[in-house]
Amino acid sequence: MHKVVAENEWFKASQDFLKKEKAFTHARDELSAARRELPWVKVTKNYVFDTEDGKKTLSELFGKNSQLFVYHFMFAPGATAGCQGCSFLSDHIDGTLPHLTHHDVTYVAVSRAPLAEFLPYKKRMGWHFPWVSSAGNDFNFDYRVSFTPESVAAGKNTYNFEERPAKEYNEAPGGSVFLKDANGDIYHTYSSYGRGLDLLLGTYNVLDLMPKGRNEDGNMTGWMKRHDEYVD
Repeated sequence: MHKVVAENEWFKASQDFLKKEKAFTHARDELSAARRELPWVKVTKNYVFDTEDGKKTLSELFGKNSQLFVYHFMFAPGATAGCQGCSFLSDHIDGTLPHLTHHDVTYVAVSRAPLAEFLPYKKRMGWHFPWVSSAGNDFNFDYRVSFTPESVAAGKNTYNFEERPAKEYNEAPGGSVFLKDANGDIYHTYSSYGRGLDLLLGTYNVLDLMPKGRNEDGNMTGWMKRHDEYVD
């Protein structure tokens, strides 16, 4: 049984905990400010993607906005369904799109599989966000979310800014941020991988408020299913 107390003791404990929450909020604000101060690197390669509206360059993916968020969705060539974690994250996106574009941000998912291989899955999931294919370029490899058979076999994959010896995968999730200036020049400003993407998961934020938390038993995705695969 969890500790149960009188209302006044609960109130005092909540007051004390609020101080920790406020400190965390202020620290997160400072971290966000530091993120915006990171140096940028100019994108010089001409990436061309396959989209539902034909071929588009990286610059064209921005649309009318000057900021672009790319979600690196794990969908390798030959796959028949997207990874559960990427699908879980993608369930949170459509509702944000009008707010993002109103704030000068375009969102797009990018996968290495050909367009025809993941569009049926997009329809199955009922998603509407833009999802494009990098099958014809090196985008996924350059942004370190896809790995060659040679690097996988050698166990020398750079992921999350460090070399990892893992040999069991050739795709990984991530998010990359780009800015386009008034001259049309594009800059890579930030990338995040692994749990750095938790900020995008509203479901996690709700679960973290609950008595049982994420209830994962040490397995971050053990309970997670594609939203049409849950069984009551």
